[in-house]
Amino acid sequence: MTQATIRPLGGRMRANWIRLRTMIVLRWFAIAGQLIATTVAPLLYGLQLELGWCYFAIGASIIANLVATFIFPQNKRLSESENLAMIMFDLVQLSFLLFLTGGLNNPFVLLLLGPVTISAAALSLRSTIVLGGMAIVVVSILAVFHLPLHTEGGDTLAIPELFIFGHWIALIIAIVFTSAYSRRVTSEIHSMSDALAATQLALVREQKLTDLGGVVAAAAHELGTPLATIKLASAELVGELKGRPELLEDAVLIRDQTDRCRDILRDMGRAGKDDLHLRQAPLMTVIEGAADPHLDRGKKVIILHDESSGPETSQPAILRMPEIIHGLRNLVQNGVDFAETTVWIEARWSKQEITVRILDDGPGFPPHLLRRIGDPFMPRGKSTQTDPARPEYEGMGLGLFIAKTLLERSGARLSFANGAENTDAKSALSGAVVEVTWPRVKIDARDGATPIEYGQNQKITV
Repeated sequence: MTQATIRPLGGRMRANWIRLRTMIVLRWFAIAGQLIATTVAPLLYGLQLELGWCYFAIGASIIANLVATFIFPQNKRLSESENLAMIMFDLVQLSFLLFLTGGLNNPFVLLLLGPVTISAAALSLRSTIVLGGMAIVVVSILAVFHLPLHTEGGDTLAIPELFIFGHWIALIIAIVFTSAYSRRVTSEIHSMSDALAATQLALVREQKLTDLGGVVAAAAHELGTPLATIKLASAELVGELKGRPELLEDAVLIRDQTDRCRDILRDMGRAGKDDLHLRQAPLMTVIEGAADPHLDRGKKVIILHDESSGPETSQPAILRMPEIIHGLRNLVQNGVDFAETTVWIEARWSKQEITVRILDDGPGFPPHLLRRIGDPFMPRGKSTQTDPARPEYEGMGLGLFIAKTLLERSGARLSFANGAENTDAKSALSGAVVEVTWPRVKIDARDGATPIEYGQNQKITV
């Protein structure tokens, strides 16, 4: 899986996840509240309501709920249009009740915000705009047209016109604000959830590749001895069966196929063995392994290390963690994708820290997005254009988010920058600069928090 194949899930797709049963239960709560309000208000406060029409509106909701309950299965998932239709029905039904009970003079007019908020949180942007526009139209109509509230004594309950106007303005602002607020927050949550899922998939994939390489290498190692025995026995048979051509051909075939198996296993064994020794590797070896898939993509990749340190700060052996390998690989990929000709990977270490810097001679990070590097699914600005070198890249920032998340999980700190960077390789303006720094104790395989023990290798269990 590459990050180019991962896409954020849109509101239309998420709307299809909502169960019909959830909407039915919420509507039953609304129906119960409406019944209590329309029944209690005349009894306690002596309000003269159009009870027939009120019960008609509530009855329409009850019938709609019963039909949905008995016709459709409980586990039915509503489509985008079905969700919009249900919420629109609730908005119209509630608006009709408010028309019968005083319009904007009724304090329950605030309930109109409920359907709009649900739409902003669960439906697509288009559906939210349609429902929000409908709510604004309804509020505007209720401000002018409604049945007045009368008491038993014939008095009319109404608030001053100025307050009606204030309620109208406040409701419109609330509809717009709550919709935008709810949508923004839920979009952030959904984007982060999608990105974390993609990160987990990338880590699982890297771990599977690592485990597979170890299993294959261990199999190659373990099968070496029996294959050598078969090779020796077949060679002896070839010598003894020279006078019997009908059997000599079979013996030669066994010898040749044994050689073929040896060659195949030798190639398979290049991945290394999953043993105590190969759970760690020198820092430069890990960096070279992370950069290896991008060495033949038409850009020069130069790997450097600080040679000024003395014997007391010799090259560290670090843990071969999938998080480190995959995170560095994503950063190198990003550099190769946008570099003009060259990518530099620099490693430095001391007794306290291990630092890896990845630089390229490309255009660098967009300045307006520099503070947001590492956020998943970053929207592209109008000035951002698709790079012809990688037309599938949509600039969502998911690759850098995965790299940042994985490396931070290993204990690293990341910083992103552009501009002049004087290095041993060049002293000119550079493009993007990514610096990854670990406290040495976090990843050192010898003196760190989780040192690799020496001893007999463990058998691999599959």
